[in-house]
Amino acid sequence: MKVLNKIIFWNDISHHHKKNILKRSIFNKKKNIEKDVLKIVQDIFLKKDAALKYYTSLLDNFFLKNIKISKKKILKSEKYMSNEFKKSIFHAIKNISYFHSQQRIKNLDVEVRPGIRCEQIIKPINSVGLYIPGGLSPLFSTLLMLAIPAKISGCQNISICSPPPISKKILYLAKIFKIYDIYQIGGAQAISALAFGTESVKKVDKIFGPGNEYVTEAKRQVSSFFNTVSIDMLAGPSELLIIADSYANSDFIAADLLSQAEHGKNSQVFLVTDSEYLAIKVLKKLKYYLYTYKNIEIIKHSLKKSHIIVTKNLEQCVKISNKYAPEHLIINTKNYRELLKNIINAGSIFLGQWSPETAGDYASGTNHVLPTYGFSKSCSGISVSDFSKKITVQELTKKGFYDLSSVLQNLSCEEGMLAHKNAVDVRLSLLKE
Repeated sequence: MKVLNKIIFWNDISHHHKKNILKRSIFNKKKNIEKDVLKIVQDIFLKKDAALKYYTSLLDNFFLKNIKISKKKILKSEKYMSNEFKKSIFHAIKNISYFHSQQRIKNLDVEVRPGIRCEQIIKPINSVGLYIPGGLSPLFSTLLMLAIPAKISGCQNISICSPPPISKKILYLAKIFKIYDIYQIGGAQAISALAFGTESVKKVDKIFGPGNEYVTEAKRQVSSFFNTVSIDMLAGPSELLIIADSYANSDFIAADLLSQAEHGKNSQVFLVTDSEYLAIKVLKKLKYYLYTYKNIEIIKHSLKKSHIIVTKNLEQCVKISNKYAPEHLIINTKNYRELLKNIINAGSIFLGQWSPETAGDYASGTNHVLPTYGFSKSCSGISVSDFSKKITVQELTKKGFYDLSSVLQNLSCEEGMLAHKNAVDVRLSLLKE
């Protein structure tokens, strides 16, 4: 049975073929969801809770008696957790918290020139909504990645949305972080509720979290409405690209490819290597290991649009990776630090044979909410700064204003902004008096 596309020799194919290989599979889908999502967004805006219950019944096959989870149920969740799970969670929280606490940005206070003082002060976003995907398995790890930087930033009002029935693990983590505004809604309807607010759901100022194409489209649409909400990023299906050489362990490579392919049918994985021998070994290992997983059909679907590419050298591997701009990049080569110097586009990078992408997904300390669709060319993964805003302050003394006044007059005149110039002139008149 064909598990993965045949090995591609990069120098033997046309420019057009190369372009198609590096094209995201999601963009090849003919399914037009924009209209469907717009209908949901509009219905939630107009009908609020009634529409939420309707779409949850229709799309999730779940009858909502109460949209918000009771605090009692959140507090009771702990009794369902094993000691081993609790221990692992607190280990992960410790690592993620430590790394993210180092990301805090300090306030700036600078005297630009005598009499001109400029400041930058950091304030947390007042209210944020965290979307935790459901799907095949509720991703409680995403709550770690969003709640921790939100708390470090000082966000006071945090809401959580996740498709019903919400996992007790998610409720347990919410209890740890003292988050009690939890709504059992998912998909485009959840994003819309957070953006506009309903009788049960609090409106937020910014929405965070990955999701399927409907969630992504809903985030795009609600962020375009005037005075509604901002979003973290348009995060789509998971991506992994591995750069490897002949020193790499083929079992490790195959395992890493399969680990990312199991995220969903639209996930995409690549092995890019200068070793034909390694490529052949990995392809064999993929076929062998594939049948050990219960979600084999999902992985097979993902692998159909994934590729193994053989290049003439590692430099070419790096060029392909930078062009694709993957969400996750593993560099499993002998001299991985040398290659790292030339990587310019990636959401998160994993170096060496002992750094599986799994580490970043759960507990190494970095964030796993990362740019996809090639947006790592211009965007970063989630950090503490995403939950904060920067406000600038300026204070001029009389002398500072006077020394700068001629510059202000000249520049405002050059732009034709005479009212701007007048704001300077009236002050100068008073100083002359």
